[in-house]
Amino acid sequence: MLEKFKIGHYTDSENGTGCTVILAEEGAVAGCSIRGSSPATRETDLLRTEKTVGQINAVVLSGGSAFGLEASSGVMDYLYENGKGYNAGKYRVPIVCGASVYDLEYKNFAYPDKKAGYEACKNAKPSNFERGVIGGASGATISKLLGMETAVKTSLGIQTYSLNGLEIAVIMVVNALGDVVKDGKIIGGALAPDGTPIDMKKIFTLGGIDEPKSANTTIGCVLTNAVLTKAQANLLADIAHDGFAIALSPSHTRFDGDAMFTMSSGEKVVAFDTILSIVPDLVARAIQSSVTTTEPIEKRISPIMFKLFQKIWKTLAK
Repeated sequence: MLEKFKIGHYTDSENGTGCTVILAEEGAVAGCSIRGSSPATRETDLLRTEKTVGQINAVVLSGGSAFGLEASSGVMDYLYENGKGYNAGKYRVPIVCGASVYDLEYKNFAYPDKKAGYEACKNAKPSNFERGVIGGASGATISKLLGMETAVKTSLGIQTYSLNGLEIAVIMVVNALGDVVKDGKIIGGALAPDGTPIDMKKIFTLGGIDEPKSANTTIGCVLTNAVLTKAQANLLADIAHDGFAIALSPSHTRFDGDAMFTMSSGEKVVAFDTILSIVPDLVARAIQSSVTTTEPIEKRISPIMFKLFQKIWKTLAK
């Protein structure tokens, strides 16, 4: 499935960071949509419809916040050594786009560097849709409005789709401020003393909470074999964010740097509206698949704090 793409990971389990590389060595039509207010991204301007470059060679989803953007340089080195990239004349210039999540406070201060990006490329292989606490999701967490201690760890979110020759895969690094929800119910988030979800969206209604840090972000990439124009790739990346609204509560806050990429290998002619109708649900399901545990990293909300929340909510409900 999607044999034109190779996926590889570098995982630093000790420090809780890493990167995921999606290679399209022969080029892929691509698009990007950034909805978050606090993004850390690389080479996204050239994906605008009016820009000259029509194809890219890789997308890198990394940890390490802005420091982690360095991993993309290692991907460039790998592609250049293998003769891949945009023909700029005397030299080929690999086109590598990327985005990073803030995971510096999960374990230790660390980030994926050039060597990490290069290593992820060496590990890349087709149809590598492995889930787990790997790659860019190595330090990803959710439900962080009340601090990292009560946050919940996530894994790399994956969802694939295949029908009548159309192939789609969604890869997500879920590092959101809010909770992960399914059918309106929280399936991943900070817990009250009795083990029930505390509900980050509800916490927002309290007011008086210290302003969150811009230490979140959910990033991902939609891969498809469908024939897309650059304009369609950008529109697909834009509508992919609808999946965030389905699976994250709240989504697209001022403290999330949410970004989505699309990459198309251009092998299957499909009605574009068909793809538009499918992708948001696939993105939502990929986000939901990232929840492998419901227990907080260190502890649940304290009973005293929870009683205070209950008292305020009761007052607000009057």
